[in-house]
Amino acid sequence: MSHGITERREWSLTAKLTELASDERAWLATAIGTALLVHFVYLTTHPYPAYGAGLYLQIAEEISAHGYGLPERIPLYTRDGIPFAYPPLMYYVSAVIMDVTGVDPITLSRLLPGFVTVLYLIPFYYLAREVLESTPRAGFATVVLAVTPPVLQWHLSAGGVVRAPAFLFALTGAYTGIRMFKTGETKWLVSSTVLFGMTILTHPVYTVFFGTTYLVMFACFSRTPRGLVRGAIVASGGILLASPWWLQIVATHGAGIFTAASGTHTGLGGGMGRLLNQFVYSLDPELPVIFFIGSFAGAVYLVAKRRPFLPLWLVAAAFMLGKLRFQFPAGAMMLSILVFEVIVPRVRNLSARTRYSRSAPLVVVMVIVLIVSSVGVSFAASGLNSHHDSTTQPAFMDDDDMATMEWVQENTASGSEFVVLGDAAEWFPLMTDRPILVGPWGVEWEGHDNYRHHLGLYKRMSRCPGKACLTKKMIGNDVDPNYIYVPKGHYTVRGIDEYQKPWMRGHLVDSDRYHLVYENEGAMVFRVDEPMKPVEVPEHGPQPV
Repeated sequence: MSHGITERREWSLTAKLTELASDERAWLATAIGTALLVHFVYLTTHPYPAYGAGLYLQIAEEISAHGYGLPERIPLYTRDGIPFAYPPLMYYVSAVIMDVTGVDPITLSRLLPGFVTVLYLIPFYYLAREVLESTPRAGFATVVLAVTPPVLQWHLSAGGVVRAPAFLFALTGAYTGIRMFKTGETKWLVSSTVLFGMTILTHPVYTVFFGTTYLVMFACFSRTPRGLVRGAIVASGGILLASPWWLQIVATHGAGIFTAASGTHTGLGGGMGRLLNQFVYSLDPELPVIFFIGSFAGAVYLVAKRRPFLPLWLVAAAFMLGKLRFQFPAGAMMLSILVFEVIVPRVRNLSARTRYSRSAPLVVVMVIVLIVSSVGVSFAASGLNSHHDSTTQPAFMDDDDMATMEWVQENTASGSEFVVLGDAAEWFPLMTDRPILVGPWGVEWEGHDNYRHHLGLYKRMSRCPGKACLTKKMIGNDVDPNYIYVPKGHYTVRGIDEYQKPWMRGHLVDSDRYHLVYENEGAMVFRVDEPMKPVEVPEHGPQPV
C-alpha cells in the first residue's frame, strides 16, 4: 500500500513538473529571474562598471549642454576633440535620464545596461517560440541567452548603455521580421521599419546585424518578389526615419566621415581568419566553451536534418560582423534543439524501464539550466578567466582612480593636458573635465590611420616598463602633456590585465623632468616641467609609435 502511495505521489509530482515545463509564464519568469540574479551579482561585485562608457556619457552631457541639439565635436578626447557622428538615440535617452533624475554617469552605466539585458529577453523568447515552435524549447533558449558570457560581456557592462538597447531593437526586429516574412501582414511591416530606424539611430554594428538577419530570413522564409519588396521597404523606410540625424552629420562633416570609420573595428565580412576566430579559436578551453560547443553541435545536427535557417543565421552573423555575441541569438536556439531533440530522447530511452522514466528528462534539462546559469553568474562576478589571462568583466576604474580624478579636477588648471596610462583613460575626461592627448576612443571618425596611430601609441605607452620607454614614446610622437597619470599595481589596457613595474615610480620620482604631485595606493600624478622636444625622424625611416 505504502509503495503505491509513494508511486502515485511521484507520478503526481512528475505531472506537475511536466505541466510547469510547458507553461510560458514559468519559462519567462525563469529567464527573467536568472537575468536579474546575474545583474544583482554584477552590481554587488562591481562598484564601478565593467569596461568603459566615459565617451558615451560625455556625449550625453554635450547634447544636454547644447540644448539637445547635435554637437559638432566632442571635446577632451584628444587635444582637439573628436567629430561627433555617432547614432544619437541612446545619448539623448541618457541625457534625459541624467537631467531629470540627477543620477550620475557611473550609476547610470551600472543600472541601465542590466535593466535592458533583462528586457531584451522578452522579444527573444517570442522570436525563439516562433522559430522553435515549442514553449519549453523557447524558454530554455531564452535562459541560455540570458547567461551567455559573450552576450553579457558587451551588454551588461558600461557600454551597454548603447549596445544593450541596440540588441533589444534588433531582437525585437527579428521577431517582427519573421512574422512579416511568414504572414505578409502590414502591421509587421510597419513595426519592422520603425525598429530598423531605431537600430540605425542607436549603433551601426547592430544595424548590420539587423540587416543580415533579414537577408537570412528572406532566403529561408520568403524568397519571393513580395518578400524582396517587403525587405526593401524596411531598409529604405528605416533609413528615411533616421535621416534627420545622418543628413545633419553629412552637412556638417561630409559623407566621408562614415566611410572613414567603417574599417576601424574589423570591418564587414572576412576571410578564413575570421572564420577561424569565430568557430575555432572560440573553443579555447579557458573560455566558457559549453556555449560554443552546444551551439556548434546544434548547427551540425540541423544541417544534417536539412533545417538551414539557424545554422545560416549563425554563420552569416559571425562572418559579417566578426563578433562572438552575434552568434548566440541563433546559437542559444540551436543549443536548445540539441538538448530537446538529442539529449532528452536518449535520456528517456535509457530510463524507459525504470521508475524515473518520466522525471529523468526533466531533471536533465534542469541540471543543464543550472550549469549554464552558474557559468553566466560567475562571469558577471568576474569569476572566470579569459584567454588573455584577465578576469572577466574588469572595471576600468576603482576608488583610487576616482579619488585621483577628483584631485585632478580640484587642483589642476582647467586647460591642463594629460597623458593617462591604462584604461582609466577612457573615463578620465568625463570625470575631470580635462583632455587626454592620446586615446583611441572616438578617433575612428577621423579615419583608419589616425585611429590606428592613437590605438597603438596608447597601448604601447600604457605598457611601458619604465621611464625611458615612456619618455621616448612621448618625445618620438610629439606628445607634450602638462601631467602624466600613472596607475600602480594591477590595471588593465584594453581590458587585459597588466602590472605596473615596481621601479616605474622610483625612476619617475628621481627624474628632473617629472615631479610627483599626487599619489594614493592605486595611482600617481606627475607634473611634466620640461617640455617634450620632438625628435627628428628620417623621411623614409620608421614612423614613431
